[in-house]
This record gives sequence, C-alpha cells and structure tokens, in this order.
Amino acid sequence: MAKEQVFQRFDLHQRIQHIMMFTSFIVLTITGLPIKFEQSGISQRVVSLFGGFDTMFAVHLAAAAVMLLASAYHLIYLVIDPLVNKKLSLAILPNGKDFVDVVQDIQYLLGLRKDPPKFDRYSYKEKFDYWAVFWGMAIMGGSGLMMWFPQFFTQYMPRWIIDSSRYAHTDEAILAISAIFIWHFFNSHFSPRFFPMNHVWYKGTITREEMKEDHPLELERHDRKNETYVEDTNKGE
Repeated sequence: MAKEQVFQRFDLHQRIQHIMMFTSFIVLTITGLPIKFEQSGISQRVVSLFGGFDTMFAVHLAAAAVMLLASAYHLIYLVIDPLVNKKLSLAILPNGKDFVDVVQDIQYLLGLRKDPPKFDRYSYKEKFDYWAVFWGMAIMGGSGLMMWFPQFFTQYMPRWIIDSSRYAHTDEAILAISAIFIWHFFNSHFSPRFFPMNHVWYKGTITREEMKEDHPLELERHDRKNETYVEDTNKGE
C-alpha cells in the first residue's frame, strides 16, 4: 500500500507560537469575562472556582504574559526565518484575488455557482484570521499593558488615554472571542470536513487530498515544480 503523501503546512516554530497563542487566549477568555461582567452569577461562580478574584486576576496576567511572548516570538520569527531559509514569502498578504474569492464563495454557498473558488497557500478566511489576530494584539496588548503599568504610561500620555484603555481592551476582547469561537473554530475545526478537530495545529502537515480540497492552486504549483525537476534530472542523465 502506497504511503499517503503529506505536505508541510506549519513548521515547529509556527506550531509552538500557535499553541502559546490559543492556550493563553482560552485562559484569558475564562478569566477575563468575569472581570467585564462582574455582576453576573456565572462570573461569580468562575471567580470562586479560582479561590477568589486575586488568584483569578493573577492567572489572567500570567496568560497575558504568555500571549505577549507568543507575539514577540512570532515577530522575531518573521524576521529571522527569511534570513535563515533565504526565502521571503508574502503569501499571507491580502491581494485582489481575495476579494474575488469572497464574492465567488458567497455565490457558491448560495447555489449561484457550481464550483467554489480555488485557493492558494492561504484562503481569504485564513488571511482574515491572521490579520484579525495581528490587529487585535496591537489593541489588546497595548491597552492591557497600559492598565498593567499605568504609572509608567502616564509619564508619556494623558490620563484619559489610560482610562480609555479599559474600554478598548474589553470591547476588543468581546470582538476577538466572537471571531475566534464562531468564525475560526467553525472554519478550522467544527465544519463537517474537520469535525471534531483539524490536526494540522500539532502535526504541521496536511494530506494531498486536503491540499487538493483547500489549496488547489498551491498543489498545482507544487506539481508543476516537481515535473520540471524530474524533466531536468532526466535531461542530466
């Protein structure tokens, strides 16, 4: 029986960054919502599970530190990886095709189009996920640090900005929680194709069938490159 062909999707560094990000995000959600909705009965029960507010808040800050470390790790990775591998990929950047794909995908879902759009290395859904987190970290991380170290930040900015950071932090948190637990979880894990979970987050690889289904343009490019390599090898012989 032929061995199933697999393709590298995420390297070890990317998988570690993702694990750090989603574990800290889940802990921040569990410990952060009771702070925003402190009058809720559910919030009070969550606080009691941690043995009191102070303990829960300490866990919240620890998770925040992990998330900030994951973000710093990712930014450093974005600089070092192209230098080490001598290859710069801009595939995650939005382009005109993404907007066309959105329209075609909606048409497909409404039954107005026979076939879904063909995606390359990253679909518009994956790009949305990535840049939403990128944007969210700037807001969440920045506002969180202002609340964590107000004495430092008041030296460089007016007090009203520090006071506003709480609203920016909590409102962005609700937006992020909604996006992750509805949009991302369904597209990546709970859709019929992946339920109950997509294994790429820890394996780092996807099968040829998955590649053909989700990233056909990337697969076509890979096959063309492979054919060219075989032809060149044969000519050399």
